[in-house]
Amino acid sequence: MPRTASPLSLALLGAGVFLLVLAPLLIWYVTPRAAVTPVDVDVTTVFTGTGSYFDTDALTTRDGQRITITRHVLGDVAASEQSGRAVWDVSTTVDTPRTLPLKDPRRAFQWTTGRWVTDRRSNAPVHCCGESPTRFDGDAYLKFPFAMEKKTYRWWDDTLGAAVPLHFAGTTQLQGITGYRFTGTVPATRTGTRQVPGRLVGRPGQGQIQAEEWYANTGIGLVVEERTGRIVDASISPVKTLRAPGARRDAVVLLRARNLAFTPATRRAQIALARADSGKLALVGRTLPTAAGAAGGVLAVAGGVLVARGRRGGRFSAA
Repeated sequence: MPRTASPLSLALLGAGVFLLVLAPLLIWYVTPRAAVTPVDVDVTTVFTGTGSYFDTDALTTRDGQRITITRHVLGDVAASEQSGRAVWDVSTTVDTPRTLPLKDPRRAFQWTTGRWVTDRRSNAPVHCCGESPTRFDGDAYLKFPFAMEKKTYRWWDDTLGAAVPLHFAGTTQLQGITGYRFTGTVPATRTGTRQVPGRLVGRPGQGQIQAEEWYANTGIGLVVEERTGRIVDASISPVKTLRAPGARRDAVVLLRARNLAFTPATRRAQIALARADSGKLALVGRTLPTAAGAAGGVLAVAGGVLVARGRRGGRFSAA
C-alpha cells in the first residue's frame, strides 16, 4: 500500500512556501503603504543664532542680538482622515530678546501661520482643505519625500513664497543615522511692500510711502534622514530689508542673521523621531523580508525533502 507524506512534512512545506511568498509582498506591497506621512504630528522646532533686527520703538537696527525662530506643526487629524491627505497647521514666530520672554505669538517680532497639505505618499502639495496662505509648490517643505535620492530638490521657502533648488552636498552621520546634506541660497528678491515714513528709507521730503520689502537667504543647509525624509538638522541665514521705491540699495535692515540653526534639543528630538520612523520602515522593508525569505527557504527545503522521502519509502514497501 503506498504511503502518503506525513502531516509534519506538508506543514513544513506549506509554511516555507507561505514565507517565500510573504517576503516579496512585504517589500513590494506592505512597505510602500507603510511609508506615509503621519497626520497626528505635534512637533516644535527651534532655531537660534545671532543677528540684527529693526527696533520699531527706537527706529534703529540693533546688532549682535539673539534671534529665535520657533515653528510649531500640528496635524489636523480630522481633516486628514476626511481628505486622505496630510494636513498640517504651521505657526512660526521670530523673536528678539525683548519679545521672547513674553511667550505670546501676537507680540513676537514676526508671526506667520499656514496650512500645508500634501499627498501622504509622494509628499507633493495638494491644493485643498483650506491650504493657506498661498498655493504651495516644490518637492519639500517641512519634510522631504520618503526614500531620498542624491539629487536636487525644490524646497518651499515660506518667506519667499516660492520653491528654491537645494542641491545634494554629501552625506553625514548624526548620532548613528545617515543624513543627506542639501544646500542652497536665495538671491535678493522683492517680496512685497510696506507703508513707512519716507524718512525711514531716505525720502525725508515725503510722508508715508510704500517701501519695497526685499528678502534673501545667504545660506540654507538641511540634513535629511535618507529613509523617512525627516529634517534632522537645519540652518538658515535670512536677510529682510526695506528699500525706497525703485532704489537699488537697502535702506533699512529689518532682520539679518547668519547660521540660525536647530538648537541641540531640537536636533536630538528630530533625530529620535527619524530613528524611530526609519526603524519601522526598515523592519517591514528589510528585516522581516530577509528573515521570511531565509526561514521560508529552510522550511520549504526541509518539508520537500521529508515529502520526497515519505513517497519513496511507500514505493519501496509496496515492492
